[in-house]
Amino acid sequence: MQLRQHPDLQIEPITIANGALTLIHPLLADADAAFVLEDLTQHLDWRQDSLRIQGRTIPIPRLQAWYGEPHCHYAYSGLRLNPTPFSPLLQQLRHIASEHAAAKFNCALCNLYRNGQDSVSWHADDEPELGPAPIIASFSFGATRTFQIKPKRGGQTLAIELLHNSLLIMSGDMQRHWRHQLPKTKAPVGPRVNLTYRYIPAA
Repeated sequence: MQLRQHPDLQIEPITIANGALTLIHPLLADADAAFVLEDLTQHLDWRQDSLRIQGRTIPIPRLQAWYGEPHCHYAYSGLRLNPTPFSPLLQQLRHIASEHAAAKFNCALCNLYRNGQDSVSWHADDEPELGPAPIIASFSFGATRTFQIKPKRGGQTLAIELLHNSLLIMSGDMQRHWRHQLPKTKAPVGPRVNLTYRYIPAA
């Protein structure tokens, strides 16, 4: 299936200091976005990872999968992820991300937030293998969730509603100066699939 972009696609730059954000919505034709959500939910290699914190093993509050080219090994918070080759659908989304971000991508961290209790805590995508100023292209399909960012050195927290069928591009020095999170919510929400495309240079 060849994905089609939405005829009413809107590109919205979001002004922040020491970084750049661009929100694109709606991204794909409505039927294509519905197909992508169902296919990714059903067919990605989802796994439940855990972290070891203060002697306790704690499940990560979401499912995740790591895809990319063979050299794209990735580690964070003590986890080491080995890449699964891109599916044809992930390849198509990779090309769409590259087109809008004007950047190369060769790997993707995929997250499945099953309900409002699945989340990701404050962090920056500043692992050494991503380089000093990584560009991250983040797709959202499914339930709307609130994405929050705040400066690392203190300042106001900003909130962005990530709608179904959207693409958020984070670039410039954002990962150096900002943290971000997807907090839990008590609101009844359904599943959300998030794909964050990145680039890891070959050694």
